[in-house]
Amino acid sequence: MKRFEYEITHHPADTFKQVVYFCTETGECTLDEVPGEETKMLSQILNERGNQGWELIQVSFGKDGMMAFWKRKVKEKEK
Repeated sequence: MKRFEYEITHHPADTFKQVVYFCTETGECTLDEVPGEETKMLSQILNERGNQGWELIQVSFGKDGMMAFWKRKVKEKEK
């Protein structure tokens, strides 16, 4: 049986000064005004965690920053 472990990381708003994420009343959500430098920062975070075996489940943006939800497979113990 596959087993997973989970982790939540927080990345402060000052890391992403110009990321604007919003949802309309109809539920359509978009990212606007994302400079290339900030996209690189986000890619760097994703790649670092991915290299450690973590898979991104979800990301949430808020006024205080970004929260990322991760999971990775737990290695089976040898019998």
